[in-house]
Amino acid sequence: MKKYLLLFLFSIPFPAFSQATLQLEVCHQKAKANYPLIRRYELIEKSKEYNLSNAGKGYLPQFSLSAKASYQSEVTRIPISVPGIDIKGLSKDQYSATIDITQTIWDGGVIGSKKNITNANADVEKKQLDVDLYTINDRVNQLYFGILLLDAKLTQNELLQEELLRNYNLISSYIQNGIANQADLDAIKVEQLKTVQNKTQLLSNRRSYLDMLALLIGESLDKSTILQKPEREDLINSSQVNRPELELFDAQLNSLEIQKKSIKTGYMPKLGLFLTGGYGKPGLNMLDNDFSPYYIGGVRLSWNFGSLYTQKNDKKLIEINQDNLLTQRETFLFNTSLETTQEQQEIEKNRDLLKYDDEIISLRNNVKRAAEAKVANGTLTVTDLMREINNEDLAKQDKIQHEIELLLSIYNLKYTTNN
Repeated sequence: MKKYLLLFLFSIPFPAFSQATLQLEVCHQKAKANYPLIRRYELIEKSKEYNLSNAGKGYLPQFSLSAKASYQSEVTRIPISVPGIDIKGLSKDQYSATIDITQTIWDGGVIGSKKNITNANADVEKKQLDVDLYTINDRVNQLYFGILLLDAKLTQNELLQEELLRNYNLISSYIQNGIANQADLDAIKVEQLKTVQNKTQLLSNRRSYLDMLALLIGESLDKSTILQKPEREDLINSSQVNRPELELFDAQLNSLEIQKKSIKTGYMPKLGLFLTGGYGKPGLNMLDNDFSPYYIGGVRLSWNFGSLYTQKNDKKLIEINQDNLLTQRETFLFNTSLETTQEQQEIEKNRDLLKYDDEIISLRNNVKRAAEAKVANGTLTVTDLMREINNEDLAKQDKIQHEIELLLSIYNLKYTTNN
């Protein structure tokens, strides 16, 4: 039975046992899709649709209903008398109920202006949301490269443990030959335990980073998850800035320009139709003291010049806001340029450091091997050998640090410029 079970297990395709692999760009996409703020895109679009619909309804007929009952101390009377004819005066109590209907023919561009402002404001909100969501990329980068650095250090930790085990076995043989003693072996054992402690700390940090990344992308990640290391040669560095903040500034400037154009609608003439139907006492015939229906219809032209007094100041205020936005845009580009210069220098620094890491590691390895030979000859203590082993390990860790920092600095530049 065990034989058939083993055959079944080995017959399963390799991918079934493969570990989950993540890529940085995929993490960016998943983090953005998982972030609660992403739902605001739909809310902004729905709000825009409702506002546009409300603005468009300004062309529909407008209805109003009113009723009135009044009593007055005096009424109009005819100051003549005709023999044989009784001319009754109006009653002092009067009643009326009316319904008014108005239909806009031309509103001077008010409704069109409202629609343009609604579209512009919705665009500003979306661009602001783009800016808010873009910052998630930086948070993902820090966690992603932090995990890559921990993975590289864990790999180096395993290599150091193998190196210490080799020396432990070597010193054990020296003890049997009388070249070394138990204290030498204990010195190596201390280093082994310290290495195990360091591994425990690295694994704990990796778990914490992985948990935070899992929360960002909205997926469960276990300790076996592998993060794919980006290739340096595939990265293109550019100083051109394509940040979403620039699109936000453009959208805000466009919104202000539309508001400035809408100012003139305040003093444009308005043309419309109206119809008033009513029932009251008296009606339109003031000499008839009975309840009667009536109606009035016609064309109405209105032209309010009051906004002409403030239009100049209104435009100036908008222009001040536009100048303020342009200043903010220039400041943003200036600060971004400073960050870009600093990040480019950081990239060059890490590239220069990497040029010497391999040579340093090679030299440290030579010194370590020479120390091992001296320990074998009895001319060097094991403590001195441990120092050389640690020096070689630190040199390798420096190279790991420089490699990850180079990748991170490149992606920091990509984030700053959005290229």
